[in-house]
Amino acid sequence: MSQELLAILDQMEREKGIKKEILIEAVETALLSAARKVIDVKPDEELRVSLDRLSGKIRTYKNEKEIDSLDFGRIAASTARQVIIQKIREAEKDVVFGEFQSRVGEICSGTVYRFDKGNIVIDLLGKAEGVLLKREQSPKEDFKQGQRIRAYIVDVRKDTKGAQIILSRTHPNMVKKLFELEVPEIFEGIVEIKAIAREAGERTKIAVCSKNDKVDSVGACVGMRGNRVRNIVNEMNGEKIDIVRYNDDIREYIKAALSPAKISEIKMDKEKQKAEVVVDDDQLSLAIGKHGQNVRLASRLVGWELDIRTKTPPVVEAKKEEAAKEEAGVAEEAVVSLEDLSGVGEKTLANLKKAGFKTIEDILKASAEDLTQVDGIGEKKAAKIMQEAKKMKAK
Repeated sequence: MSQELLAILDQMEREKGIKKEILIEAVETALLSAARKVIDVKPDEELRVSLDRLSGKIRTYKNEKEIDSLDFGRIAASTARQVIIQKIREAEKDVVFGEFQSRVGEICSGTVYRFDKGNIVIDLLGKAEGVLLKREQSPKEDFKQGQRIRAYIVDVRKDTKGAQIILSRTHPNMVKKLFELEVPEIFEGIVEIKAIAREAGERTKIAVCSKNDKVDSVGACVGMRGNRVRNIVNEMNGEKIDIVRYNDDIREYIKAALSPAKISEIKMDKEKQKAEVVVDDDQLSLAIGKHGQNVRLASRLVGWELDIRTKTPPVVEAKKEEAAKEEAGVAEEAVVSLEDLSGVGEKTLANLKKAGFKTIEDILKASAEDLTQVDGIGEKKAAKIMQEAKKMKAK
């Protein structure tokens, strides 16, 4: 047993990276606990167990006098074995923790193992288990047990069960790392990712620039016939990706960020980092995007507050027409007040007036897209307001 024990401890030191002295001290502590159960010790007596570092022999001392106990000799081997097994498990947990802690910020692969209260437990190739929390899952993704999955390592924590690996599929850097894996020019540092803005499952805007004049940053990311970006879109289950060319000129950068809309004019306030972006009427919906997504992502990408305006707002045109009628002496038709609109609350009414809509005629001369620019009015509410305005006009 003695030489066998030392051989096991030597092997553990080599394979698991645990110092032999730490293992010996752990074995001695465990053996001392076992000795107290089989050796009668009075309160004023001291009991000590020592493992000889050279021979591996286990010696027991009571008040510094070596004693011999057959019962203790029989249980010493099994106790030492249990301690070693425990230490091996602890060492393996530490190895897993150290390995994945060094991989925070990287992408890992695994398979869906089980589902737990909305969270997904992922088997990371048999080495450990990762947790894809519900809040870190894309709303448009649905996984099945046994399905292969890739995820971004957000954090690694240590608990009583070992390493707790927190994963994400919604983190902006998930897309960034996929580009690094898919585009050699990014991995080699020729093309740099300057910024990224993402709404998981919907759309991502990524700004890139090239450090080599001969390499087109956008072309490198798109790939031949769009193969590179298509692979990433497939990995993200159809999430739309806009690749934007970064520019030190903030005006040009804003124009690129708001693509595919065409920008007519940009009025800037550099101190407040705000910009009023003017577009033609037919470009307004493109610039704003569905539910304001395009302008919202562009704003986050460039780090500026962007306000989209049209060249000739409908309200301004209406006012011009009214002024022309007055100058020509044309009798103005009776107008219907906004207060007469049914189903419009006080807050919405105030926002409409603030935006320049004073009468029913103003509403009728505007489009649904114009109304959605007013705070608190979405597409459905805009359609309802226009419908009510037409009813009032017909009366």
